[in-house]
Amino acid sequence: MTRVAVGIEYDGSAYAGWQAQASLPTVQQVTERALGAVAAEPVSLVAAGRTDAGVHACGQVAHFDTGVDRRARSWILGANTELPRDVSVSWARTVPAHFHARYSAEARTYHYLIANRLARFALAASRAVWVHRPLDHERMAAAARALEGEHDFSAFRAAECQARSPIRRIERIEVERHGEWIVIAVTANAFLHHMMRNIAGLLIEIGKGEAPIGWAAEVLAERDRRRNAATAPAAGLYLRSVRYPGAFGLPAARAAAVLPA
Repeated sequence: MTRVAVGIEYDGSAYAGWQAQASLPTVQQVTERALGAVAAEPVSLVAAGRTDAGVHACGQVAHFDTGVDRRARSWILGANTELPRDVSVSWARTVPAHFHARYSAEARTYHYLIANRLARFALAASRAVWVHRPLDHERMAAAARALEGEHDFSAFRAAECQARSPIRRIERIEVERHGEWIVIAVTANAFLHHMMRNIAGLLIEIGKGEAPIGWAAEVLAERDRRRNAATAPAAGLYLRSVRYPGAFGLPAARAAAVLPA
């Protein structure tokens, strides 16, 4: 058997998340079907991250095992012929049998995209979260610094989160403004369920001036989800990239920004 890793991009607006479900359309199902058509046999994908309904990806990574021999070009072009327009296989590589899309990952980077102007953005309605009140991105960035490092992120996990431990390590968190757009970028070893959306919800409240900069540190220390802000909508969230040890030879994250043109 050969193990193949693939990069996948998708607009998650029309899907009930990554994970296959019996009665709802998911990214995993349509991608497995497309790759299976190329392989002429069933394909089962294991992904780096199980994104939720409405969440997008620029750099999802998955692997599958197959008994057939295909060139990378054949996997890419063949799968994309079968896929709907909102899902694309961006690259394919043969990897060692011990590679695992989820467990071999060193870190993941998520971006949260906010459209910040008085009028809503019609063309980004399902690809960003619109906040019409002015946001102070510098206050948001200052507050975010309290979340860097290894902490108990219990206040940032969903009630249904199944992770055994709430301890996660954030390597980097940045908040940047690009004209009418604000991007929250977080790189961590792993994320709890809804962790990124709960971080975004908290920082948006601070950016509005509804809470002090120090509130982020207080919420983190209290470890109580009920003390945090509301979970930010899924539409603004992107799995930007997944980092693996260089020995696997996987493509580096693309430099293209999430921001719509």
